[in-house]
Amino acid sequence: MFKYYLYLGLRNLRRNPLLTLLMVITLATGVAASVSTLTIVHMMGNNPIPHKSNKLLVPWLDNGPLEGFQPSDAVDKQSSYKDVTNFLLSQQGIRRAAVYGISLPIEPERADLHAEKGDGLAVSSDYFSMFDVPFSYGSGWTAQEEKSGAKVMVLSLAYSQKFFGDINPVGKNLRVGGNDYRIVGVLGKWNPTPRYTHLINGNGGVFQGADGIYIPFNTGIEQQINVTGSMWCTAGRKANFQGLLDSECTWLQFWFEIASEGDRNKLQDYLTAYQSEQRKSGRLQRPVEPRLFNVTEWMAFLDLVKADSKLSAWLALGFLLLCMVNTAGLLLAKFSGRAAEVGVRRSLGANRADIFKQFLIETGVIGLVGGVVGLLLTFFGLWLISLQSNAMTVLAHLDIPMLILTFFMAISASLLAGLLPTWRACQVMPAIQLKSQ
Repeated sequence: MFKYYLYLGLRNLRRNPLLTLLMVITLATGVAASVSTLTIVHMMGNNPIPHKSNKLLVPWLDNGPLEGFQPSDAVDKQSSYKDVTNFLLSQQGIRRAAVYGISLPIEPERADLHAEKGDGLAVSSDYFSMFDVPFSYGSGWTAQEEKSGAKVMVLSLAYSQKFFGDINPVGKNLRVGGNDYRIVGVLGKWNPTPRYTHLINGNGGVFQGADGIYIPFNTGIEQQINVTGSMWCTAGRKANFQGLLDSECTWLQFWFEIASEGDRNKLQDYLTAYQSEQRKSGRLQRPVEPRLFNVTEWMAFLDLVKADSKLSAWLALGFLLLCMVNTAGLLLAKFSGRAAEVGVRRSLGANRADIFKQFLIETGVIGLVGGVVGLLLTFFGLWLISLQSNAMTVLAHLDIPMLILTFFMAISASLLAGLLPTWRACQVMPAIQLKSQ
């Protein structure tokens, strides 16, 4: 019977075409507004590395001064050089990665290219394997090269093609920041959204931009390459670079990778013991417990999806609810005009359940058509959103889950809107309708 009811539902789309068109447009508009807004929120909070996000952990300590401390005091979410150095030497987890943003002048050898500023990262050697970074050529540097402060580098694919064309540049030199760096690798296409490996002070922003150059963390320190972005200092420090390293200023980001989720408690115990040990030397005196965050927890802690974005999503869902109410009214008008048809079917033996199934399937067909139209309107809405800024251009993309959600919302909304009209249709008394004919 389902196929027959489906056939009836498709055929009845042509009955009262204006009314059907109004219902389809009403549903499609509500679905498009909701999905467009939810897509932006979804992409902002998207898990960029779902297969191992629970194994990548950010340590957080409050290294501010004890004097004048209030529990409500704002603290930075980055790490000091002292802590990062200790974390790198700790042997905790299976990998450890220190990260900070850099910006250096690049002087290409090609005569047709001018010197330009190159944005990138100074990272420790585990960075590439920890975050499953793909390579087109070569690989990252070795731990020994990292330890010795070697002048080696990895280029993004865009920078490689820009400075060397389509050839493999591994082994060639590129002059960066007044020094010749030997290229050991070229990344593949990789620029996750959000750019979770360095959500604070990311070159170009959290959702846009790209890192063109990668150099060893120790090399960046030895060359005294300053960080790009913000720095939090709660106490005075010497103005030179060594003064920065010796200070309690926070300007670095750090990641641990653990072998399994069960190792998180072990790492938390290490962090607690580390804080206790540092307190003996006069550091980390504030009564704040150290914490660990996995990728999604870290994104939430940094409030990546802002309150106004969440509010927009709720408003869009409210608009969809209003569209459902309007659709319900239109369905009532459409089904009430078919009381005679229901009366005849009931008199021929159809029970209320049969009538309910028929009309509910018909509303589902309307929802399916509304989903198709809503999908087209969603693409149009996302295109309009993408025109607002470069960040919106990155975020305004409909992925497979949101594509499925579009049809799910359209069909579900139409079925919910059709419950009352369908129930009312089932209440038709066949005897009364037959007498009126």
